[in-house]
Amino acid sequence: MLLLIGALTGLIAFPASAEEKRTARDVVERAIAAHGGDKFLNPRNLQLRGTATFFDPATGAVRSHADDYRMWRQFERGRKVAHGADGKVRIVAKSGDLVLFEVGYDGETTWTQNGIMPKAQADAYWANNFGFGIIRSALDDGFTLSFAPPRDVGGHAINLVRITDPGGQETLFGFDKESGFIRYMSFDSPRGFHERIYDDFVRLPEIGWVQARSVTLLYDGVVSNTVFWSTVKIGEPIADGVFTPPAQDQK
Repeated sequence: MLLLIGALTGLIAFPASAEEKRTARDVVERAIAAHGGDKFLNPRNLQLRGTATFFDPATGAVRSHADDYRMWRQFERGRKVAHGADGKVRIVAKSGDLVLFEVGYDGETTWTQNGIMPKAQADAYWANNFGFGIIRSALDDGFTLSFAPPRDVGGHAINLVRITDPGGQETLFGFDKESGFIRYMSFDSPRGFHERIYDDFVRLPEIGWVQARSVTLLYDGVVSNTVFWSTVKIGEPIADGVFTPPAQDQK
């Protein structure tokens, strides 16, 4: 597992004159290149580990803290639906030996620490949470790209691009004007207007992958949780059984 160290700043900057003439597609292409190019488009597998803090939406107080927060992700190239489950995923949040929560999807079945989740409930859950991965399909046929008004995120000027999938689902992505990095994402979800703010970027020199070490999630403007990633594996095999639902674990 690779330890991520050192922050990244201003890469692949556009001259002012080019900035004025760019298209939405130019901005997305630049971001993909800035994040690792072909490796970013098709990483196959992603494994992240770090910590996470969860907040009470009513009071803003810390609700819980995961000192061991892990995500395993297996991607499918050619995604067409922005806010539905795809590929495979598993997330486990633990505080010491206590499992705060667990959720997984093996391509068909969704489960949590409480067991198998009914499909209708699962579809709503993933509609609240899946969205970032559609950036890897944004340049494919059937997708449309258009500018929304630029804005500032965390003191960084960003270009805001609306990515519309073939079915009409929209996702807003915010790209740092200086570096091209993805600093912002948002979309309408069953839970409310969902936003993510990305920061503290580092590059893995061996493969060029750029990872945001800080990700803050908000719903209707209220912070839900912040994740701090410290280690990452890209494209490496994932252990057997990681994506196996609990019922299939019973031999």
